[in-house]
Amino acid sequence: MEKLFTLEEAAEVLGTPARFPRRLVAERRIRFVKVGRYVRIPESAIEDFVEHGTVDVVVRRVRGRAS
Repeated sequence: MEKLFTLEEAAEVLGTPARFPRRLVAERRIRFVKVGRYVRIPESAIEDFVEHGTVDVVVRRVRGRAS
């Protein structure tokens, strides 16, 4: 079974205030599981969220001057 994080634990993993994962859940921007009245975030959902939010580095080529 996959590890499930509380909202507070998810915030710690993401390095954010506790309100951030709550907002992600409320806006349905991250997958979550309801365990009775409790909300849990699967580890894979956190990994997917970070992966999809990662911005790739853009390498600019310097153009040479025409002689």
